[in-house]
Amino acid sequence: MASSPGLRSAPQLKLARNPISLKQVDKVLSRSVAVGGLVFGAQTVGALMSQVKQASPLWATIVVSALCASFILALVLSIIGRFVRTAHGIVAGVYVVALLSWPFAVLHPHIDTDNYWLYFILTVGTSTAAIAFSTRAASVYLFLVPIAYGVIRVTPAGGSATVPLAALDAIYAIILGGAVIVIITMLRQTASNVDGAQSTALERYGHAVRQHATEVERVQVDSIVHDSVLTTLISAARAYTPEAEELAAVMAGNAIGHLHDAALVQPDDGTTIRLRAIAKRITDAAATMSPPFRVRSGDVGSRSIPMSAGEAVYSAAVQAMVNSVQHAGDSPEIERRVTMKGVRPGGIEVEISDTGRGFALEAVPTERLGVRISIVERVTNSGGSVSIVSAPNQGAVVTVRWPLDRNVATDVLDESDAPDESDEPDEPGEPDEPGEPVDQDALDDADALDAIGSGSPVDGEVTK
Repeated sequence: MASSPGLRSAPQLKLARNPISLKQVDKVLSRSVAVGGLVFGAQTVGALMSQVKQASPLWATIVVSALCASFILALVLSIIGRFVRTAHGIVAGVYVVALLSWPFAVLHPHIDTDNYWLYFILTVGTSTAAIAFSTRAASVYLFLVPIAYGVIRVTPAGGSATVPLAALDAIYAIILGGAVIVIITMLRQTASNVDGAQSTALERYGHAVRQHATEVERVQVDSIVHDSVLTTLISAARAYTPEAEELAAVMAGNAIGHLHDAALVQPDDGTTIRLRAIAKRITDAAATMSPPFRVRSGDVGSRSIPMSAGEAVYSAAVQAMVNSVQHAGDSPEIERRVTMKGVRPGGIEVEISDTGRGFALEAVPTERLGVRISIVERVTNSGGSVSIVSAPNQGAVVTVRWPLDRNVATDVLDESDAPDESDEPDEPGEPDEPGEPVDQDALDDADALDAIGSGSPVDGEVTK
């Protein structure tokens, strides 16, 4: 169809190939801190070798091994991208344990003006805390750990340093660690803002695309109404001869065909909806029915399907429930059920059933398009399948499935498709024999299926 002069094309959005995200920033920060921990740890080897004789050999072996192992673990998991916060939290925790146990492990206290070897990796502990913990918890770590080091330094086990010297060391560690925490926090906040801006842009883009698709559909329908329907109505109004009436009838049939084709063409804007959102909407709709339906829902999975398919499944299911409530009967003995389950590959199956009056599909006139168009063709046009099994006084079962099961053709069944007496024994309430009068209630049920129309759009989490 040629585009309308007044219709603008859909807006185009160009995204960066590798946009900055919080996940990428966290990956870079965690790996950088892990590598920095190994570098700072290597720089402490000289001080460690000169001071290790002052402490218990057992303590020195355990602490040094634990710190080295935690540094390596943090680096490996940061590269793999799993349990990153946990690994960095282990480094921060091991350092605190080593620092607090240091005074109890000193065997020969003496005055020492040089910093203890643990001081050279104090910033590593603060940096790993910034990666592993929240900003508030990392800030608490930033102040408490250097202060604890300063307090230990003035004790005999810590070298009997002067208070000004210990305070200077603690303040220097707080300043350096604070700078690291500020940098990490700012980078994370910036990346988070970028993520939010990208999400907003995608949401607005999706909304613009949907509006454009709706406008295209409206223009198409307007052209059909103008070119086909109005012309048909004018011709029918001026049909005074049998030939003119016949021509008007042909034009009316063509107009119905045009509208039918237009209804089956659904604009694809690329949006998707999760299967769980569809199942929740159907469950909520079943709960509002009076009498309510008994819902049995298995795990439909977390995958997403096209919005048009989700709308078709939801609309068909809801309208089938409405039809059952209105025409299956008012007896409290009638059971109404909705069963949902996930199907492969990444699809959903919804079954709406009742034990009410049922209906005879073969008795529905061909000009009635409710079942064939509103349910069957709508779902099949979106890539799914529908099976309707019903017979007078035998209830009805409507099964909506997406995607199409290639092993089971889409069908609309009635009692003519049921097994005959030679296949299995009679059960109570077998369908009427061919040739018997058609139940008027069954026809009423068939009329009700014509009410199954467009349905409301599926509300739920939409992704792009």
